[in-house]
Amino acid sequence: MTEPACQIYLITPPSIADVDAFLPTLEAALLAAPVACLQIRLKGLEDSALVQAAQPISDLAQAMGVASILNDRPDLAKRIGADGVHIGQSDMDYFSSRELLGGDAIIGVTCHNSKQLAFDAASAGADYVAFGAFFDTPTKTPDARAETELLQWWHEAMETPVVAIGGITPDNASTVIQAGADFIAVSSGVWSHPDGPESSLRQLHALCSQPRQP
Repeated sequence: MTEPACQIYLITPPSIADVDAFLPTLEAALLAAPVACLQIRLKGLEDSALVQAAQPISDLAQAMGVASILNDRPDLAKRIGADGVHIGQSDMDYFSSRELLGGDAIIGVTCHNSKQLAFDAASAGADYVAFGAFFDTPTKTPDARAETELLQWWHEAMETPVVAIGGITPDNASTVIQAGADFIAVSSGVWSHPDGPESSLRQLHALCSQPRQP
């Protein structure tokens, strides 16, 4: 069986008013198509509220065979037993995060559109680097814009997996998949899709399953 060219890296909505009500939606989404990992990205919460919201989301993802990644906070990732953490350039550094979480944890690093930041992260031992934003996104104001040529160059030159992030939807995902993304990070393109999250994920999986053109 041929491995898909790319995998889905799902990100939660940035705000979830009722976690208990969200869990069935999340479960249905994760059943709709294969998802490699789920990043829990909840903004504006105190630590205790973030732990209370993230814990059941992480537990559900893990129970369904999906790796749970907490955004920004290695300390809280350890506390809730997440599989790893995604760190930005202003968060705890890679080496401190690795020391805290241990060798088995997944640690990914935001690298914006910088080859140097990505080199540094990969050389340090990051499990993946993330480039973006590739498209306009309603989820956040991008710190940088990245071009698909960056993905193509990284895919050909480096072994560390690369995540494409920023405004990716079923309508534009093929661009970054064909350019060489190992994972596509999707959030609003799933949760705000007019036909619902399940339909979006099935479409994205179909795109990921298409072989890359030489």
